[in-house]
Amino acid sequence: MSAAQYDIVIIGSGPSGQRAAVAAAKMKKRVVVIESRSVVGGVCVNTGTIPSKTMREAVLHLSGYNYRSVYGMNYRVKEKISMADLAFRVQAVIKTEVDVTEAQLSRNGIDVIHGIAGFVDPRTVSVAGPAGETTLLEADRIMIAVGTRPASSPKVAINGRTIVNSDQVLDLPALPRSLIVVGGGVIGVEYACMFAILGVRVTIIEKRPKLLEFADQEIVEALSYHLRDSRVTMRLGEEVSSVEEMPDGSVVANLESKKRVSGDALLYAIGRQGAVEDLNLAAAGLEADGRGRIPVNEHYQTRVEHIYAVGDVVGFPALASVSMEQGRIAAHRAFDDDQTTSNPSFYPYGIYTIPEISFIGKTEEQLTDEDVPYEVGMAYYRETARGQIRGDTTGRLKLIFHRDTRKVLGVHIIGEGASELVHIGQAVMTLEGTIDYFVDTVFNYPTLAECYKVAAFNGLGRLGRYQSAG
Repeated sequence: MSAAQYDIVIIGSGPSGQRAAVAAAKMKKRVVVIESRSVVGGVCVNTGTIPSKTMREAVLHLSGYNYRSVYGMNYRVKEKISMADLAFRVQAVIKTEVDVTEAQLSRNGIDVIHGIAGFVDPRTVSVAGPAGETTLLEADRIMIAVGTRPASSPKVAINGRTIVNSDQVLDLPALPRSLIVVGGGVIGVEYACMFAILGVRVTIIEKRPKLLEFADQEIVEALSYHLRDSRVTMRLGEEVSSVEEMPDGSVVANLESKKRVSGDALLYAIGRQGAVEDLNLAAAGLEADGRGRIPVNEHYQTRVEHIYAVGDVVGFPALASVSMEQGRIAAHRAFDDDQTTSNPSFYPYGIYTIPEISFIGKTEEQLTDEDVPYEVGMAYYRETARGQIRGDTTGRLKLIFHRDTRKVLGVHIIGEGASELVHIGQAVMTLEGTIDYFVDTVFNYPTLAECYKVAAFNGLGRLGRYQSAG
C-alpha cells in the first residue's frame, strides 16, 4: 500500500491540533489531521472544556443562583432541574462548535481523516478507519496532539451509571440526591460546585491537605467558604482505598482511614492521562512517561526532531488556551517560519467553579518563598455599583505588586466574570506596568473593572502613599 504524501501529519483535532493545522495551511503546506472520533474538536469540544462550561452556565441560569441575593434564596428559573435539561443546552453548543471547527479546517484546505492513528515508522502513520479500512500517511513532519483521557484506578471500577469519570457526567441517568467527588483538583471542584448549586449533597475527598494547591490560598479559602455554605463536605487529607456498589444502588467509598462515605453516585476525577495507548510510539523511537505525557523541548520537539507534541499530552499547564498557542507556535517552528513568536512568560488561568476563579502571575506563597518584597491591594465586588447591580456581593479582586518598583506581580480574582476581568491585569503585566496605571486610568462606570482602581488605592494606602508615579 502506498502512503499519501503530506508536509505535516497532525494527530488530533483539539485546540492545539486545530491551531497547528490552520497555521501550517496558511504557510501553504499540505496538511492532514487525524481524529479518532467521528467529529472534530477533540476532548475540548466533545467531553471536556466546552461541555463542562456549558453545563455550568445552564446550572447558573436554571438555578437562578446569580440573582438569589436580589430576589431571595428560594428564587429559581425552573423548580425541578433534570440531567436532560443540562444535556440539552450542552449538545446544542457542542454541535455549533463542531460545525465551526469543521468549517475552519475545510476553508483552509486541510484534509481530515477519521480513525485510530499509529506510527509505522518515524515518518509514516497508519490510520485504522471506522469501516476497517487502513490509510497510510507519510510526512517530513508529524505533530502529536492527541490530548488526554480521564485517569483510571484499579481501586475504582467505573460503570458509567453510578460511578463515572469526568467524561461521563452528563450520562448520569438522573440528578443524584448525594454525590461523592474523588479529587479536589480543578475538574473535581468545578463539578462539585455545579451539583451543590442544584441542591445535591456533595462530599469531596482529596488526599492533599488543600484544594487547588497551585492557586492563591486566600482565594481558595474564599471558595472553600462558599462550598461549605452550599453544604459541601470536604474530607481533605483522605484517600480512597476502594469503592463498592451497594444492593440498593447507592455507592460507598471506603477510605484509608477506615471511614465510609456513601452517596447516590460517585465522580472519579483524579487527573488525566495522555491518550497515547494506540500511537505505537516505540515505532517512532518515542516513549511516554507513566502519565502518558511526551517530553518536549522549548520548540515542542520530541527527542525525534521532526516529531512534535503539543497540548495536554505534553503536560503542564494543560489549558485549552495555552494548547492553542502551543500548536500555532510549534507549526511555525516546524517550518522555520520567520513569523514565529516566543512562548508567553505567563498566562491566565480560569477555574470555572461557582463563583469562578481566575489569576495570572505569582501567588503570595510563591513570592514569600522567593523573598520578594511585595504588597497587596484588595477590592470587593460589593464596593462597586456593578457588583451591587449584579447581585454579586461576595467577589473580590487582589492585586500583588512589588513594594519598591510597584510593578504588578499577580492578579487573583474570585467572582462572576473573573476569567474576563483578569485580562486587564494581564495586559498591564505583559507591558511591565505598575500599579499606578490603575490609579491614573479612567474605567467605565459602573463596571467590575473599577475593582482594579479600588485595589490599587488600597495597596498604595498600605504603603502610606496614594500619589501616582512621577
